[in-house]
Amino acid sequence: MFRGLEVLTAAPDYPARLVSIFDVDHDVSVAEFQALAQAAIDEVLAVGKTPVVVGGSGLYLRAALTELRLPPPPATGVRERWEEVYDADPARAHELLAELDAPAATRVHPNDRRRVVRALELAESGATLAGDALWTAPLRHPTLLVGLDLPQDVLEDRIRARAAWMLEQGVVAEAQAAVARGPSRAAGKVMGLVDFAELGADDAREALVANNLRLARYQRKWLRRLPELVPVDANRPPATVADEILAAARERGMLSA
Repeated sequence: MFRGLEVLTAAPDYPARLVSIFDVDHDVSVAEFQALAQAAIDEVLAVGKTPVVVGGSGLYLRAALTELRLPPPPATGVRERWEEVYDADPARAHELLAELDAPAATRVHPNDRRRVVRALELAESGATLAGDALWTAPLRHPTLLVGLDLPQDVLEDRIRARAAWMLEQGVVAEAQAAVARGPSRAAGKVMGLVDFAELGADDAREALVANNLRLARYQRKWLRRLPELVPVDANRPPATVADEILAAARERGMLSA
């Protein structure tokens, strides 16, 4: 979504939507993304075409596809206050969460700083992180949900190849320029941004590979929670994979023959 990070994020060309729409100092929220994504989906459907939604994190994907009700972002200073509480004593911060929202505390590990802080924010506002609406909220439109899967060794090879391509395309200069402009909290979470800006190229590449593999393990975990998921073997030529997806959509009456 961020302008100036096209190499780092492998930004696709038109007709992809929501690409390079924000400066790196814009702190986009999930709720803001949800509104933009759903508007784009509805615009494509309105002209008789089929939108293809590609992602990404479970939260952002489900936010785009469902009527998931998202709490508003915290008021100015609230997150910073809870971050200070956590940084002073992580164990005590988790104890406070247990006092404010016991179900959320059972689902968040005390060492998970980001989620403990977010759970405290929500608990203070009367919301909760413990709800399962992310996985149970109904889909807005008939949707074929496909999960592309690869053997671990093939996945790692592809991640390494992409990291090498990024270095060839000038990702270090891109990341350094973005960091110099002062990225927002959201932009600062873009994988590899800080590493490529501050580490040597080799160290940044290895950090990117490790973080991508960790993300892939997490993605597999949450994809298994989606009962409607259609798994597809992606270790084949792209055209073959696409044909299988199209066939599955036709079988379900989502595309004309």
